[in-house]
Amino acid sequence: MQPALRSLWEVVRSAGAPSGRFLWGAEASVDIGALAGASSLSGPLDELRGRAVLIRTRDQLSAALALIELDGVARRLVLCPHDLADEHVPYVVDAAEIDALVVDRDAPAVAAGRAVVRSSPQLTAIRGERRAGEQTEWVLLTSGTTGAPKLLIHNLQTFAGAIAGFSATATSQVWSSFYDMRRYGGMVLFLRGISSGGSLVLGGVDEPVASFLGRAAARGVTHLTGSPSLWRRALMSPAASLISPRHVRLSGEVVDQAILDRLRAAYPQAEITHAFASTEGGLAFEVTDGLAGFPASFIGRKGGVVELKIEDGSLRMRSIRTAVRYLGPNAPTLKDADGFVDTGDMVELRGDRYFFTGRRDGVINVGGLKFYPEEIEAVVNQHPQVRMALARTKKSSITGSLVVAEVVLRENAGGNGQQVKDEILQLCRGALARHKVPAVISIVPALPVGPSGKLLRHHE
Repeated sequence: MQPALRSLWEVVRSAGAPSGRFLWGAEASVDIGALAGASSLSGPLDELRGRAVLIRTRDQLSAALALIELDGVARRLVLCPHDLADEHVPYVVDAAEIDALVVDRDAPAVAAGRAVVRSSPQLTAIRGERRAGEQTEWVLLTSGTTGAPKLLIHNLQTFAGAIAGFSATATSQVWSSFYDMRRYGGMVLFLRGISSGGSLVLGGVDEPVASFLGRAAARGVTHLTGSPSLWRRALMSPAASLISPRHVRLSGEVVDQAILDRLRAAYPQAEITHAFASTEGGLAFEVTDGLAGFPASFIGRKGGVVELKIEDGSLRMRSIRTAVRYLGPNAPTLKDADGFVDTGDMVELRGDRYFFTGRRDGVINVGGLKFYPEEIEAVVNQHPQVRMALARTKKSSITGSLVVAEVVLRENAGGNGQQVKDEILQLCRGALARHKVPAVISIVPALPVGPSGKLLRHHE
């Protein structure tokens, strides 16, 4: 992508928008070339020019079309994931000073007194001039500690570094993601696909994994991204054998060696990359050597797009890809005095490589000893019969709490669950300090994964 481009529509146009490039949704599709003379919006563009617009659609495709059309036109666009609770919408509307909405269903109550425009894959003749006069703020939502989301301002330029190098290379590329494109990881994938000259397959709301993989296979997906948990869940499905991607990407959670090896076995033809990024800090780096963790040489480099340092065990980053600021009343400070964002992701140096150990706010405590559940999961996941693992604590009358490991086994694991439990226990005893070894190992049919693609964690 060229830095001089002023709007997402110019990115689409510069990548070429010939007939035959598609945005495929779960129920409809749009030929990207048709956008040159048509619109997904029910009203003229000028009705939303210079406004702060909430994009509140259930369907990813409708949201994607609205973003393409309104970047450079609207002053601010708030991208709401479909799972944003209705109770939080008034807060988002007030914090972002929303004066117009784009919807694909009934408008929420907060629409009263505000302009409302519908977005639909059923394109109509464009109404109004498509010209970029604004550097539109893209507001992404991230979870807050009180339940209400935090609002982060990005824009096309903060994403520019994350999608650099993908300009109009191959119209045969088909991109897709397990993520919602209204979240940071999904947005990076969406923009890379749009800027590459390829097509995209967008997921449906609450779409079963098998259905999504089947659609991705039917469209010939070449680039597919998701969190380790989402990839583990995908590999449990027989439909995983339907796809044959050339590029597999992981992000959003700690990437252990087990999931990298299993993806390599499942897709030997694919380039497998894992990336570290956050909604606040943007994309920090990508690792392509097939190994968990990242080279220690990434830390301390000066003068690049991204600078990384470790402070109190936490990875910090300074980058042109970082969000502009938080939005709303009592908004927290995003960067320190030197411009670094504290990611809250804890790392540990082992030899010449750093490994992520967990989130600072995810530490668990057993008998006064603190550690991260991801350390245990990385070991448990090494067992060949384990598909997914979740470590948590459970109340104990003796130590106050003890470690429990919940595991999902392979379909062909057989009925000898106790033998597998014993083997997992031996594996943990050989690799973990005594206080980290699970006291209880439970075999479960599934583990919950949240809308962001991460394991849902709970501690008793």
